[in-house]
Amino acid sequence: MEIKAKRLSDYLNKELIFVKHTYQGKEELFEEVNQVAFKQGFVRGDFLERVQAREAEFPTGIQLEKIGAAIPHTDSECILKEFIAVVTTDQPVAFKRMEDPSQETKAAVIFVLGLNQPHSQLEMLQTLMSVLQNNELLTELLTSTTAEELIDILTNATIKGEK
Repeated sequence: MEIKAKRLSDYLNKELIFVKHTYQGKEELFEEVNQVAFKQGFVRGDFLERVQAREAEFPTGIQLEKIGAAIPHTDSECILKEFIAVVTTDQPVAFKRMEDPSQETKAAVIFVLGLNQPHSQLEMLQTLMSVLQNNELLTELLTSTTAEELIDILTNATIKGEK
C-alpha cells in the first residue's frame, strides 16, 4: 500500500492559525496553541508540558536572511489529530537557536507541528524549510491579516518538496 504524501495545506485548520498575535514569550504562545488544540480535540492534556520540555531540550529557532522563525514540535503520542498551527506575531518572540542554543532568534513566524506519523514529521520539516527559504512567501505570510488569507497563501504556494 502506497502512502500518499500529504501537502502542508492538509494540516492547516483555521482554528489553529494565529495572525499578528502578541505574546510575552514562547510559553504564552504555546499556552494559546495548546488551549485551542485541546479544545478542538487535536491534542491530549499533556501536549503543553511536552512541547515546552522538547523545546527546552531541542531548541527550534532558526535565523533566516531577514527574519527569525521556529518550528516547535513534540512526541507523537500526545497528538490525537494531526495539525500544523501557524503563528505570526506583531512582536517577534525569542526562541533559542537550533544550531546554537546559547544564541536566540526573534521569531516572527512559528509553525507548531502536531504530527503523529514519523514519515509526516520529516516530510513536513523539509516542506517548511522550503517555505522558510522563500523570502517572498514569508513576506506574504507576515503581511496577511486573516487566517483565511494565510491559509490561501500556503495552499496556493508552489512549495518545493510537495507532490
